[in-house]
Amino acid sequence: MIKTVIFDMDGVIVDTEPVHRYAYYKQFSELNIEVPEEMYTSFTGFSTKNTFQSLKGFFPTIEHEVEDLIQRKRNIFNDAFDTKEDLYLLDGVEDLIKDIYASGIQLILASSASKVTIERVFTRFNLHQYFPHIVSGEDFPQSKPNPAIFIHAASLSIAPKEECIIIEDSTNGVKAAKAAGIYCVGYNSVHSNLQDLAEADIVINHFSELNAQKISQLKA
Repeated sequence: MIKTVIFDMDGVIVDTEPVHRYAYYKQFSELNIEVPEEMYTSFTGFSTKNTFQSLKGFFPTIEHEVEDLIQRKRNIFNDAFDTKEDLYLLDGVEDLIKDIYASGIQLILASSASKVTIERVFTRFNLHQYFPHIVSGEDFPQSKPNPAIFIHAASLSIAPKEECIIIEDSTNGVKAAKAAGIYCVGYNSVHSNLQDLAEADIVINHFSELNAQKISQLKA
């Protein structure tokens, strides 16, 4: 029986991708680099740190330190986030979270996002009450598909990893979940561009396809 659900955030709980995209491409313009769509898509699930580490490898003209790049991107993102009115939880996810919580199944967040971004989202949408543990990708040297973030999240579970599931919307996230040896629900989000969820144990197109009872009976 499943006793813990580990949620990704971006593309699963809230779609902050347009805000991230705006911030990144504004910064790319400032750095005078052209990042192709395919390259940008490949960074889905990466932390900001790992994204800029990769970009510095592709673009030797970037002379700024990674920490300075991270701070600039974060400032652009925060300014945009705070002024963006059309930012909502993804359709059906709040009802699912409340149903899981009410059923007594544990909820854990494991997101590549920074602690600052997670805090902004959770405060704006009053989500702290449902998630006793929040894990940020900024605490790990490597991003998904490295499984470290999910291995750590599972260690916070009230149950062994065999009784956990992960909900992910990205290729890298699904790979990380499976590398951690944890059952993965792939969420085929309309906001997740060019993501391959083939390695997920099951794939859903809408959160109405899940509820606490169905989750509890999934076989890891």
